[in-house]
Amino acid sequence: MENLLWLIPALPFLGALLLILFGTRLSRALVAILGVGSVAVSALITILLGIEFLSNRPEFYHQEVWQWFNVAGFSPSIAFHLDALSLVFVFVITFVGALIHFYATAYMADDQDYSRFFACMNLFVGSMLMLVIADNLLLLYLGWEGVGLCSYLLIGFWYKEPENGYAARKAFIITRVGDTAMAIGLFMLFQAFGTLHIQTILTEAPEAWSVGSQIAVIVALLLLGGAVGKSGQLPLQTWLPDAMAGPTPVSALIHAATMVTAGVYLIARMYVIFELAPLAQTIVAIVGAVTLLLAGFSALTQYDLKRVLAYSTISQIGYMFLALGVGAWSVGIFHFMIHGFFKALLFLCAGAIIMALHHEQDMRKMGGLRHKMPVVYWTFLIGAASLAALPLITAGFYSKDQILWYVLAGENGNIWLYLAGLTGAFITSIYTFRMVFITFFGESKTHLEHPPGKVITVPLIILAILSLFGGFIELPHNFAHVTFFSDLMAPVLPGINANEALAANEWMFQLVAAVVSLGGVFVAYLFYIKSPQLLASIERSAFAMALHRFWHYGWGFDALYDALIVRPYVFISRLNKRDFIDSFYTGLARLAEGFHVMFSETQNGVLRNYVAGIVVGAIMILTISLFL
Repeated sequence: MENLLWLIPALPFLGALLLILFGTRLSRALVAILGVGSVAVSALITILLGIEFLSNRPEFYHQEVWQWFNVAGFSPSIAFHLDALSLVFVFVITFVGALIHFYATAYMADDQDYSRFFACMNLFVGSMLMLVIADNLLLLYLGWEGVGLCSYLLIGFWYKEPENGYAARKAFIITRVGDTAMAIGLFMLFQAFGTLHIQTILTEAPEAWSVGSQIAVIVALLLLGGAVGKSGQLPLQTWLPDAMAGPTPVSALIHAATMVTAGVYLIARMYVIFELAPLAQTIVAIVGAVTLLLAGFSALTQYDLKRVLAYSTISQIGYMFLALGVGAWSVGIFHFMIHGFFKALLFLCAGAIIMALHHEQDMRKMGGLRHKMPVVYWTFLIGAASLAALPLITAGFYSKDQILWYVLAGENGNIWLYLAGLTGAFITSIYTFRMVFITFFGESKTHLEHPPGKVITVPLIILAILSLFGGFIELPHNFAHVTFFSDLMAPVLPGINANEALAANEWMFQLVAAVVSLGGVFVAYLFYIKSPQLLASIERSAFAMALHRFWHYGWGFDALYDALIVRPYVFISRLNKRDFIDSFYTGLARLAEGFHVMFSETQNGVLRNYVAGIVVGAIMILTISLFL
């Protein structure tokens, strides 16, 4: 099976290539078979390879396909490295990706660009797979830029609407800011080690750099710049809510299985660099903590169903950054996996609702759907419970509880970071069940047009099962000795020890987390079911309305960037349009032309002019010599 490793990314790329070349000539059934089948077979190979990996427990699988190029001793290969970390990412990408592709065959059934959609989706999956199993940073960067390109193509898929094109350009440009920082970091790594082979760098870095060295900090911060761009973290988070312009399956793929998780993977993969730069690692935790709070408050004020989920993703990625920043490496990856299950579920449920209500996304125009769409309601409720980390019964509880625990009791634990995470958990419960109560309860406000069929509901049921039971592979130490996930990660990522003084009272902090989560559900029930007039009276105050607007528009980051960057750039471009800037370069060109005309007269072929020039020159030289 190890020899089939190259097929995992190759199959989605092959499917994309065939769809690009022949998609418009194929029937929709064949397009669906190519689009879904290539990712599904890739998922099947991943599962078989994973079973073999878990049975034999090798340190890693490695396969070199060919040497990419060789320039002055720099010879990166098209080569793949599969260890426990990349195996988890590959499983989520292919398995969840296959479910989303299958779902999309029904969701996009009436779209005229059916083949283009699946070509881009397959290219997206293939690029992400290349990113996570590349054995060198150059190949990783190729996949990194590939997912950036595909996000542009898919966010702006319905390009005839100007706002969709704007959202696609916004995502592409903002993530390029982070990518530029990352590229500089790669140059510095190559300068230091003479290679971009990941395992070589991780082995040699502790020998070349001391803990806290300036070069390690700079490189780590540059890599963090790339990560915050791709994962939508502060300060480059503004593109992600607007990315909802794309079709809902695209949103599910971006948020659950591909692009936004790339930053989490990069930091985890390069953990040695971050451990050599404690300052940068602390900044990772702070960025995660601040981002999860900012995004959580913004989610409280959204009425577009998909935008609530978008801000939720920003917040949950913040939890992953928080875990990585305090050294709880495997815990952050565990939450990534569980988040992939319940976030894909929530987006696909949202898509079923939007499709059934004739593309209506405003929650205020929904209501009463729990009786009309029972399968969607119950699966959405399971995903919401997992997102809100309801205690004991959901996978989200077990992954988020561990983050909160190690942020407090870990070796790099911090009470302020813990309080930020706990506050974020409370906000998450409120906005999550606000979404549930507004959408599924109350009076029905919109006619149901297209009840979802089995192609829509089957992926929801599978993901709901995973969102419920996926967390039982890693239980808290005071529950039971089930540490399958952390044991799997142990050869790749360092473990973390809890403070012994706090460990005896771990149950108390779990109880606090449970009360906070359930308390958020109660607040949402109070405001949106039992006493909505209470919320209405609060919202009528001038302060509440101003705060609502501030949070609704993402804490003013778009306005800030517009004032500092966009408007000055547009102003300069308009000046250029009026030829103020071009005139400078036109003047230089005309000056050069004038000198050309003047000096060309000295080469006209008339001998007496040459003799006269020599005589005048000689006189000038003699005159200067006499006076000097």
